[in-house]
Amino acid sequence: MRRVVRSAGSDIGDRSARFEVRYDLKMANRPRITQSSIAKKLGVSISTVSRALQGHPGYNRETTELVHKTAAELGYVPNLTARALVSNRRLRIGVVTPQQILSVYSQVRQGIEDEVRPFLAMGVEVVPYTFSRLGKGEVEAFDCALKEDMSGVVLVPGDLPHLKQSFTRAEKLKVPVVCLLTDAPGYTKLTTVAVNAYSCGSLAGEILSRSLPLDRRSIAIATGDLMITDHSQKTSAFQAAVKLTSPESIIYPPIENHESEKEAYSATLAFLKRHKALGGLYIGTGNGVPVLDAVKAAGMLDKIAIVATNVFPELIPLIRSGKVVATIFERPYSHGCIATRLLCDYLVNAVLPPPHVSLEPLLVMRSNLEAFQAREDGGISATRLL
Repeated sequence: MRRVVRSAGSDIGDRSARFEVRYDLKMANRPRITQSSIAKKLGVSISTVSRALQGHPGYNRETTELVHKTAAELGYVPNLTARALVSNRRLRIGVVTPQQILSVYSQVRQGIEDEVRPFLAMGVEVVPYTFSRLGKGEVEAFDCALKEDMSGVVLVPGDLPHLKQSFTRAEKLKVPVVCLLTDAPGYTKLTTVAVNAYSCGSLAGEILSRSLPLDRRSIAIATGDLMITDHSQKTSAFQAAVKLTSPESIIYPPIENHESEKEAYSATLAFLKRHKALGGLYIGTGNGVPVLDAVKAAGMLDKIAIVATNVFPELIPLIRSGKVVATIFERPYSHGCIATRLLCDYLVNAVLPPPHVSLEPLLVMRSNLEAFQAREDGGISATRLL
């Protein structure tokens, strides 16, 4: 059985880990479709199937079409490792991720690097393509990866309308794409690996609703960009949970920061100056540091209930002191590991992944904060294990 990245100290995380184990067992028990399987089905030689699949010029058209049709029906996926060895061509995976937010994407990239190591000996190479932030530069980075002949791409999709042509180009080039952290609905991709945004928003909404000061019954969410699927789903779930748990509370329109640190600070500070009686704030973006800085600058850190996203050094003392009620840990390291594993398994072992892998978030509060601290015996960060 392949290694599964498990989550510690949470029933939610344990259920997610068990899902991954069930998926591995299912894939392991499924017979692999090879050229020999196609040849046996059609009653022809393996060399006939091989020539038809490789599109040899002048080969019988009817036979070629029949082989391709049977291959599709059986679910045949070519072993790209074998092709790479024959052609002396490496399997290259393009990793298209933003530079901002560093605390999130550094963990994602570390997960990718750690997971790909066993595949390096098989000729797999990871090629990074970074861009500024979601909504700014991912189209150019994605197109660059496609131009440089990648065997597959791991992509964090943000600007979906402008990414349409890039996805279409990847489909025509038969380059499998794994969407990471957020989905790209309606676009062709191999799979999507993303946190359950509805769980994130719902947890934050209920916790904040139950933590509001009696004289402050109003709530807001600071998010990235509602054009991004993950952010939109998280916001909708948050608002629904607040309405269910605390129907008398006021829910303000989302504070969008478009994944910009400067905008996260300025937009949040401007909002807080207009709404000094705010009772609760959900930081639904990884841009937590500038949002918290804005709360401090407004003099409201001790006055409002706060739920954050992920775990970063500046947040830890605030959770420990009770100034931040909780944080929703979205497991960025696991995202990188699982996305890489699925793409490599597809390219190397012809294993088709499920269309969507949803990771349940972990709730971190003062009572279980220590599980997320760097461990002194070896200095391994707990966030790297989840």
